[in-house]
Amino acid sequence: MAVTSAIVLLVVFWFMVFFIVLPLRLTTQQESGSVVEGTPGSAPANPQLKRKVRIVTAIALPLWAIACAIILSGAIPADYLSMYHRFGPERIAPGGGQAEGAR
Repeated sequence: MAVTSAIVLLVVFWFMVFFIVLPLRLTTQQESGSVVEGTPGSAPANPQLKRKVRIVTAIALPLWAIACAIILSGAIPADYLSMYHRFGPERIAPGGGQAEGAR
């Protein structure tokens, strides 16, 4: 796995966990009784983003490390994850018919 691939995988894990954690313990402005003019009542009163970023990072890093370990160990080969080999186009023989091995 290249460094760029590892960083992209970390970002994907981080944002997936972020979108799961973001609505947890959310108090809306309407629930708190102080709706700021010009905002909807469903807007968060105190989103606590710094706290949630720390929580997300603490969850995403171990998940990312496990995924990297599995990928680097070869326990699940890349060909196993490739859908092209499972559902790819059938082999076409010269002349437009199916090749012998594709039947």
